[in-house]
Amino acid sequence: MDRGKPKENILKDKSYAFALRVVKLYKHLIAEHKEYVLSKQVLRSGTSIGANIAEGNQAQSKPDFVHKLSIALKEAVETEYWICLLRDSDYLTTSQAESLIDDCKELERILTSAIKTAKARRQS
Repeated sequence: MDRGKPKENILKDKSYAFALRVVKLYKHLIAEHKEYVLSKQVLRSGTSIGANIAEGNQAQSKPDFVHKLSIALKEAVETEYWICLLRDSDYLTTSQAESLIDDCKELERILTSAIKTAKARRQS
């Protein structure tokens, strides 16, 4: 193992990449559609996923870690809701929305798995 190289954190990396996509989506929605309400909601929840994961990585205890990841999961579910609403109100094309939803669902799966693993380790 290379001691100089930091350990890879897939959840942190994927949530950060997703947050960047959400920021670009927000900029697109306000520039192209002059949409400020729904876009602000998706910006808040979509960037909150990674922020809560980052906080979880600095958790003071296993329960604190699980709590932060659980909040991140809730934010991911909320983000998916806003993306669907943007799609169904014709601010996003189906293909734009589906790409974002796929990434969001992937984060939900990884978070669910991480929460289950952390809880199981806490039990033992």
